[in-house]
Amino acid sequence: MLSYRHAFHAGNPADVLKHFVLVELLQHLNQKDKPYWYIDTHAGAGGYALDSGYAAKNAEYSKGISRLWSAPDLPAPLATYVDVVRAFNSGERLRAYPGSPMIAQALLRDDDRMRLFELHSTDNRLLNSAFADAGRRVNIEMADGFSGLRKLLPPPPRRALVLIDPPYEIREDYRLAFETLREANTRFPIGTYCLWYPQLHRMESRDLPAKLKRLPVSAWMHVSLTTGMPSPDGYGMHGSGLFVVNPPWTLPATLKAVLPWLTRTLAVDDGAKFELDFKIP
Repeated sequence: MLSYRHAFHAGNPADVLKHFVLVELLQHLNQKDKPYWYIDTHAGAGGYALDSGYAAKNAEYSKGISRLWSAPDLPAPLATYVDVVRAFNSGERLRAYPGSPMIAQALLRDDDRMRLFELHSTDNRLLNSAFADAGRRVNIEMADGFSGLRKLLPPPPRRALVLIDPPYEIREDYRLAFETLREANTRFPIGTYCLWYPQLHRMESRDLPAKLKRLPVSAWMHVSLTTGMPSPDGYGMHGSGLFVVNPPWTLPATLKAVLPWLTRTLAVDDGAKFELDFKIP
């Protein structure tokens, strides 16, 4: 259960979609002066080397962030996300990739706070090292983020962005992700929630989006990006999706403008496509 290491997948197409939307959500929250909390249920190691170690083994970033790094026709809405990744690197070469907490840190203001959960002992140690100088602004727990989220809601500032991003290494993660989102929204219905999931051949992955859309929430958005056809043996991820509760009303229009370019750029074959639907009163 604790063998998953995101370093193998850092900067891949799923990270591109997830972190672009994360940047959009954080920028929207920053439009108001009132502080907020960023809560990450599965924070990972914080940042990842791309030219050595796990990430270099499969080089999944070469099909993801690498294709945006020097794209001459990069759409304007993607610029902030790519700039955050650039700031995480020294020089012009792409050598490292920030995880969700590091991307959030780049956009959070002085009065905003981060609450991070990471149960993997090695990644937890790396995460603590990455935020060693952050002081009280960042709290890191070596705990299960599914259960840990309960005690944080509602947060003191009554504003929060929660990223639910488990590895889905076991089938139980699909149920726990769904139930965690449902319970969190009940406890704190004005929060913004972003749940990530992989597109896999397994039934739990295929069924999750429809289940999420039936949740009793007032506003939601679902976006998925498929980069290619599923492999004949049914193994591996061929895309990913995000379900956002209480999204900014402007977010669907931004994604409509970006997704065609992103799909072409990250495509591995003719099976590449995107889907976008939402209910925003």
